[in-house]
Amino acid sequence: MKKFYGYMRVSTKEQNEDRQRIKLQEAGIETQNLFLDKQSGKDFERKNYQKLLSVLNEKSVLFVTSLDRLGRNYKEIIQQWKIITQEKGSDIVVLDMPLLDTRNKKDLLGTLISDLVLTILSYVAETERNFIRNRQAEGIAAARLRGVVFGRPKIKLPESFIEYEKLYKSGKISLAEAAKLCGMCRSTFWAKLSR
Repeated sequence: MKKFYGYMRVSTKEQNEDRQRIKLQEAGIETQNLFLDKQSGKDFERKNYQKLLSVLNEKSVLFVTSLDRLGRNYKEIIQQWKIITQEKGSDIVVLDMPLLDTRNKKDLLGTLISDLVLTILSYVAETERNFIRNRQAEGIAAARLRGVVFGRPKIKLPESFIEYEKLYKSGKISLAEAAKLCGMCRSTFWAKLSR
């Protein structure tokens, strides 16, 4: 009997994987057999993906909701597909693309169709990743032109900073005391000291 596994991926820690989880559970994957990475799909150096690979074998079926959840690098998707299906002997099911279900049509024609669809879709996934990166760079450039400043806001020094800096440098108060009097943490006070 085959053992079902599910792989989920979102690009950032802030993104939610619930939609993928629901689809995979509806496909019959038990919670303990779900693997999640909150990381970019640019490569396959992902902790839980690597754990998943270590448990796959000829009695396994790997489910993903869509090919881009597996990854977005064309060459690496093809390589990982071969590792999973040929080296590990596992089947793969891409839920939103029924043609990418290696359990079906294991004859020469079925394999050819599956390989063609995989090649096209992984190319599309990488192209989309490049479009996203370009759109993001264009958006950042446009925002900068509008005067948007990225990163943490600069900490405005309190008016009394110079006074407490002098007291600290003369040894009259400690670093911790000076920072507290300025309403700062010690590392921030230390970083703002004039050298």
